[in-house]
Amino acid sequence: MGDSGEGLIDAEARIQERMEELQMSREQERKPAIKNKEELRQIESLKLARKEMTSQLEKATHQARKAQINHALADIDRRINELSAAIGR
Repeated sequence: MGDSGEGLIDAEARIQERMEELQMSREQERKPAIKNKEELRQIESLKLARKEMTSQLEKATHQARKAQINHALADIDRRINELSAAIGR
């Protein structure tokens, strides 16, 4: 009788293992394939720079400074789009 209980435990372990494998494969499918991790790092860096520039824009009082920051934001957005397109290829 003890052997049948062990068989059930083994079957449950195999089922659990298979479920974990399926979950991992689903997660991998959701994530885009990263061909160049350096480009991804650059995008993250640019996003942080954009966040900082946006914060500076909110605090700026002079029109000339606001224009500089808006120009910088446009440049950051352009570079993010270029890198995103390069990763998507």
